[in-house]
Parts: sequence; structure tokens; C-alpha cells
Amino acid sequence: MTALPKILVAPTGARRGKSAHPALPITIDEIVETCRACAAAGAGGVHAHIRADDGSHSLDLERYRTLVARLEHAFPGWFVQVTSEAAGRFDAADQRTLIRALKPKAVTAAIRELVPDAEAEPEARALYHWARDNDVAIQHICFDRKDMDRLIGFIENGTIPGRSHQVQLVLGSYDGSKVSRPEDIEPFIQPMLALKETQAFDWMLCAFGREETDCLLRTLELGGKARVGFENSLWNRDGSVARDNAERVSELVRLAQTSGIDL
Repeated sequence: MTALPKILVAPTGARRGKSAHPALPITIDEIVETCRACAAAGAGGVHAHIRADDGSHSLDLERYRTLVARLEHAFPGWFVQVTSEAAGRFDAADQRTLIRALKPKAVTAAIRELVPDAEAEPEARALYHWARDNDVAIQHICFDRKDMDRLIGFIENGTIPGRSHQVQLVLGSYDGSKVSRPEDIEPFIQPMLALKETQAFDWMLCAFGREETDCLLRTLELGGKARVGFENSLWNRDGSVARDNAERVSELVRLAQTSGIDL
């Protein structure tokens, strides 16, 4: 399993469009050019979404194949991760179908989406084991402690195999009803720390809203990794709207280096 980069850019997401920010990349060409600028700014990889012709969130297999091929050709050795996000448009069966057909090197899958209930556990277990056997790295998304507790339970009962796991923690919310706070990170990661003698966790965090930068800096201080970009926040630390995704990456790199954090 290839380790997550210290800084991963999430330039698009499933919901925002050009009306939110004109520099938010929608087309494959735009995503590739955004990645070029973000790589130069210090990002070690991309968390990539694709959109349909009308701009809506998509899990289209051929579009994903095209995007991944373009990125791998343009940036050899760069970390390319896709998403299986449902975003209210798809279900767990759609997600499983995409992952098996695309067979990506790296993909995110939310615990609450891929395993919404006990009835979904056998299919999820089969997918997790298939992914392990086929070198598909699934980064497990946890939106809260309930998701984290379920993740730990799945690891302990063998639903999720192995002793090394990639995890994506999420602070805040798209609609702003939950505020991202740096002080919430340590309680969030406690269940993983409790298993450090038997399990290895390569964990990353993203944070919605204007508090993104401070949350990501605290994550890096705690030994985690940071996902930054317009999927989660359009704002710089001072509250100004960022020019583009590359500016968000640049600011995080600069502030981390100023704080003595090794990237």
C-alpha cells in the first residue's frame, strides 16, 4: 500500500460548481491543469472527482479511466486517488461496481455510505477483501466518532482485513452546520491510537470552511496528513477567498514550514 502524501489536494468535490468559484475545475482538462499548478505548489497527489456533462457528480467508469490515465501520464509517480462518494446520487452497489471495474490504485469510501447498515456488511466485507487481494488501497472516510467506532469494529472482526489502514477524517460540514475546530482532532483519533500496538493507521484530515488551515496545521503537528482544496474550503487563513486551489496548497506549505513541520 503506497503511503498517503503529506499534502493531498482535493480540487473539485461533488457539490460546488463554477458559481461557487470560477477556478473550481470541472472538466478533465481543467482538473489536469489544476493538478499541474498544485503539484508545483507542493501537493504530493490529488483526490479526484469527476463530473458529468451537466456538471453534476458522477461515477462514470470511462470518465474516471480517462482522468486517471491523463494524470498518471502528466505526473509520473504522483499519488492519484479517486472517490466513490455517493453524494446522495448513488448507493453502495454503485460504489462497489465502480471500484471493482476501475480497480484504482487508491480510492476513498465512506464507512457510512459503503456499509449503511448490518445488511450491507457481507457485500462490504467481500469488497474490502477483494481490494486487499487486488492492491486497491481503500481510504476509509469517517465523519464522526460513530463512524470511527464502526471502522475499528470492522477491523477487529475481520470485515476489513490487514494491519495497515488508510483513514480520512472529516471535520465540519458542507452546509456549515458543523464547525471545524482543531481541538476536536485529538478526541477523534483516540480509537486509532489505542490500537497502535497491533494496527498501523496512515491518517489524513480535511476540514470544511474558513477554519480549514488551522485544522490542517494541527493535523500535521499531530503526525497526520492534510487534504486541502476547494472541495472543502475556498478560504485562506485570513478569511480572504483563495485565487485557486494552488494558492490553498501554497499557503498550507508555507505555514507548515514556518512552524517547523517536516513535509
